[in-house]
Amino acid sequence: MKLAQVIINDLQDKIKVDRGLEELITKAVELTLNLEGADTKVEVSVALVDNAYIRELNKTYRGKDAPTDVLSFPIGEESLMDKNEEIERLLGDIVVSLEKAEEQANIYGHSFEREVIYLIVHGTLHLLGYDHENEEERKVMREKEERTLRALGLPREESGL
Repeated sequence: MKLAQVIINDLQDKIKVDRGLEELITKAVELTLNLEGADTKVEVSVALVDNAYIRELNKTYRGKDAPTDVLSFPIGEESLMDKNEEIERLLGDIVVSLEKAEEQANIYGHSFEREVIYLIVHGTLHLLGYDHENEEERKVMREKEERTLRALGLPREESGL
């Protein structure tokens, strides 16, 4: 089985990103796709940014002039890969503010890594078409997020945060 191609771009200089975090991000995307029964022959781009960068994206694409934690941009196009003459679907882009992730990890009392991975899983589910516009959708999405986080060994703490 071919695993997803996860391309990580660190576009910020406020928080150090090490190889371990990059590997965990890749694993989180792949596991989310796998648990959802999604095609794993996809490409997902992950941009790690600061609050100023994500604020501009949020203002441009959502009309909200404030930093947010994660944005997802589904692509849904197909492109031909030259290497193996296979078709690889470009699933989309996930943008995570590492500054916001650090703030939220402190608020919720868990690790920075757990917060980043939660945001990656959340963003991947959005790329797969899940949303949380109403209570029913929110509940389904939260259950899927927690299933993946448990499988990664990063479950929600008993406090419910």
